[in-house]
Amino acid sequence: MAEPIFDRLALIGIGLIGSSVARIARAQGDIARFVVANARTEATLARVAELGIADLCEIDPARAVEGADCVMLCAPVGAYAALAAAIGPHLAPGAIVTDVGSTKQSVIRDVGPHLPEGVHFVPGHPMAGTEFSGPDAGFVELFQGRWCLLTPPPGTDTDAVARIQSLWERCGAMVGVMDPAHHDRVVAIVSHLPHLIAFTICGTADDLADETRQEVLQFAASGFRDFTRIAASDPVMWRDVFLNNREALLEMLARFTEDAQAMARAVRWGDAAYIEDKVLRGRKIRQALIDLHQA
Repeated sequence: MAEPIFDRLALIGIGLIGSSVARIARAQGDIARFVVANARTEATLARVAELGIADLCEIDPARAVEGADCVMLCAPVGAYAALAAAIGPHLAPGAIVTDVGSTKQSVIRDVGPHLPEGVHFVPGHPMAGTEFSGPDAGFVELFQGRWCLLTPPPGTDTDAVARIQSLWERCGAMVGVMDPAHHDRVVAIVSHLPHLIAFTICGTADDLADETRQEVLQFAASGFRDFTRIAASDPVMWRDVFLNNREALLEMLARFTEDAQAMARAVRWGDAAYIEDKVLRGRKIRQALIDLHQA
């Protein structure tokens, strides 16, 4: 077995992503020798202790990071600024701070100013997840064959980037490096907009008259069921994602709205060729995802 990358890994937040990393670290032994879990509530930490996925459970994030050579923020991105302010004075010299948030410009804005000199910052985003949350939701295969995008600010220590890359590779992920602004535009279309649409469609269905609403639930076809799976995701996490990637999300929503209006005109005026072309393009994208083993 390879030597562990880190001596002490502190996971600040222990939901789906954090608990999956913890499980992998415990199962493989090549990521960290010692794992500390931090959560907002004693009840969550009690469950982590029952599951046995961490060596130490600590309710105070400042104490959780003491002596850690790697700190991974796994909380909703809206909590990052307060967390960074709390842990900043307690970070060990030479420690690496990373994260798993779905927005990257906001993370750099909220975390970077609170990190002391000599602490390295390597923001990251594992492109993996399910609609489930909490410490029971994690599993060791979550990152297998999925991408993790790193967005280190200019001048970041190259060894720190390499170590975080190794962490995710040992979790089974493929790793890419991307400019933070470009990352936020890409995930706005491939992740954030689909979630916004799913939440909205389910809200529309919920607002229907009672009789019609019951029929929607009773006779839901696979298309609507797929939307409900996405819409079952954690509300606090997605609230924070939408608000912290506001500009890119609104840009993609505007483009989608224009395309939806064009499709509506095609349906209204019977433009069969336009409709068929859109359906065929959707099929091609689906096949491309299958070919890349991302579906």
